[in-house]
Amino acid sequence: MAHVSASESTETTPAAHPLLVVMVLGFSSLCAALMQSLVIPIQSELPDLLHTTASNTSWVVTATLLGAAVSMPVTGRLADIFGKKPVLVASAVILLAGSLLCATTDVFVLVLVGRVLQGVSMGYIPVAISMVREVTPPRMTNSALSAVSATLGVGGALGLPLAALIVQSMDWHALFWLSSALAVVVIALSATILPHHRREHPAKVDVVGGIGLAIGLVSVLVGVTKGNDWGWASTGTLGMIIGGALVLVAWGFYEVRHHSPLVDLRTTVRLPVLFTNLAALVVGFGMMAQSVVVPQLLEMPTATGYGLGQSILQTGLWMAPAGLMMLAMSPVCSALLTRFGGRITLAIGAGVLSAGYVMGVFLTDEPWKLLLATIVSSCGVGIGYAAMPALILGNVPRDEASSSVGVNSLMRSMGTAVAGAVMGIVLTSQTTTLGGETTIPTHGAFQTCFVIGAAAAAAGVILTLLVPRDKSAGTATEQAGAPEQTVAAPA
Repeated sequence: MAHVSASESTETTPAAHPLLVVMVLGFSSLCAALMQSLVIPIQSELPDLLHTTASNTSWVVTATLLGAAVSMPVTGRLADIFGKKPVLVASAVILLAGSLLCATTDVFVLVLVGRVLQGVSMGYIPVAISMVREVTPPRMTNSALSAVSATLGVGGALGLPLAALIVQSMDWHALFWLSSALAVVVIALSATILPHHRREHPAKVDVVGGIGLAIGLVSVLVGVTKGNDWGWASTGTLGMIIGGALVLVAWGFYEVRHHSPLVDLRTTVRLPVLFTNLAALVVGFGMMAQSVVVPQLLEMPTATGYGLGQSILQTGLWMAPAGLMMLAMSPVCSALLTRFGGRITLAIGAGVLSAGYVMGVFLTDEPWKLLLATIVSSCGVGIGYAAMPALILGNVPRDEASSSVGVNSLMRSMGTAVAGAVMGIVLTSQTTTLGGETTIPTHGAFQTCFVIGAAAAAAGVILTLLVPRDKSAGTATEQAGAPEQTVAAPA
């Protein structure tokens, strides 16, 4: 394969006001990440609100996952070719379009399309992360990477209490009017504050590769996320998973032969990148396991003897500190990256995540105890999410930075999808009855989920330690590959 890269004669110049740029990238990424949990408080009411079945409305949640999974590597590659600022502004416009569509209709199909667009807008996040290296001086790169990377987890955690608070006192459309308003702000900030670098990049958009990746990913993810509903041995589930896997294999053969691939698989299979992406899979699994299990345990009726009897709003408020902890850990993550490098920092994050789940096994009898376990787990997630982009950016060429971070983000999303399926299997296979009628998960089922989460995070430690040792600790900028030629244009 003829590797296509940008001219390599000129280094990227940091932005004139890097802190302001990083704040815009962080805020905008947080707004995009909020879309993950925006409709969870009204999920049980969606069949009545949209005049359709519960099976259909479950797609309103799944659609955002699918849109994000496809958009992250695609958006990243577009940013590598055309520059990051145009792609970031376009992602924010897509967020506005999806939000307005959902805010102005009760038609199920249109809401579904809007949610897909909201998921596509989450491609903003990996591009923003990769932009950090361009706009920051080396001394602040690690801190900025940590803060912007944390938004993916923070947005999902804060979305739940925010959405629950809104729907308690307003019409459900207010959720999407809020996201529309946030999108307008993101568009304005991205268009006016972010710097633009015109680049001389000879690559062209790999349309066939994008279509193949979309078909393969969507098929596999639909099969995984719907397996519990359709039955894991059903023709539909097996057909989607196996068919999607075959498409992805064919896509891989096509990509390695393409002169300008959507995803450069030769870069992806380099050991540092490969093991970092595998670690992203299990860390994403660990984050989602917490998001699935803890809210259910908090909302379980006290009549069960182990449920904590919290309302949706109370549950969201119990979960919010864990999300904020990811952001609060940014200075710690920066110090760890500077002192130990990405490899050891990621191993520490996965280890802390595993310890949080071990705590969860024994701390399920009071909400505040469960909060302690989730805070520890979230510290691990925050450290891991900060370390992964640093490892990726330090081991790929600059002209593949955004697409490589996009693939890493995709692996996190795949981990969350698999976690949702696994936790669903556990919670539906170990059940008891409440009042002789309602089937609910047993206390042991929740503890089993925590054990599985701890094991997955421990596997992340092992995978991370298999990453070839850093030749030198330091910032992602110091470990970067070949520079790209850019000519700074006015913001």
